[in-house]
Amino acid sequence: MLINSSVAHPARVYNAWLGGKDNYPVDQEAAELAAAANPRIIQAVRANRAFLGRAVRELSATAGIRQFLDIGTGIPAADNTHEVAQRADPGARVVYVDNDPVVLAHAEALLVSGRDGATDYVQADLREVDHILERAAATLDLSQPVGLMLIAVLQYIPDADDPFALTAALLDALPSGSHLVVSHPASDIAAEEVAESMRVYNERADEHAGATPRTHDRVTRFFQGTELLEPGVVELPQWRPDAGTVTDTGPLPMWCGVGRKP
Repeated sequence: MLINSSVAHPARVYNAWLGGKDNYPVDQEAAELAAAANPRIIQAVRANRAFLGRAVRELSATAGIRQFLDIGTGIPAADNTHEVAQRADPGARVVYVDNDPVVLAHAEALLVSGRDGATDYVQADLREVDHILERAAATLDLSQPVGLMLIAVLQYIPDADDPFALTAALLDALPSGSHLVVSHPASDIAAEEVAESMRVYNERADEHAGATPRTHDRVTRFFQGTELLEPGVVELPQWRPDAGTVTDTGPLPMWCGVGRKP
């Protein structure tokens, strides 16, 4: 797949927000303009990475999850899913999925697993559910519980493509005891700033990579058929914060949660 550097792409814009170098001028422009419209973005993306780490640690420690399917991987940063999981259990297995060829170029970094564990990378779009599951089954035992990670990715699936049905199809293929981990931009926190930042991003994004923020009720709908873990669907810093962590950060326009498939 050819890299299109003329339009912004989610993984590269996210990389720019995190201060990375694996992006192009169009990504930097989109990142800067979106952050100018919504100054909370930088804090939110950092809080999002921290939520990912806490969720993986929690599932490893209390739910016994030893394998993860991480869709919407993004460009490698600190504490990727397999690094957190394999610190808890060196034998943990992780499959990453992303549709950006820049992420593919970094797959070698993603695939550096501990000796006892395993990682793999699948070049695919979230909409390609059957292909993702088929490829993931080469590394993961889909008869055993899986942590399904959909971190800041579902906003790139418009309502017309039914992100709720896609999430349900992925969960349907996983056994009881699997967990769904979701974070998602909010349209009902700092609504005007979020709407403007999404507008300037979408103007510069690939036509298939536009973003749609959603309300608390709509994000909660992704967990239909699961048992929501406490404290439910909340702002990023409020989900099981580490001891001593400051959680009163002011409003961060992203919802997150974790649900268990019964």
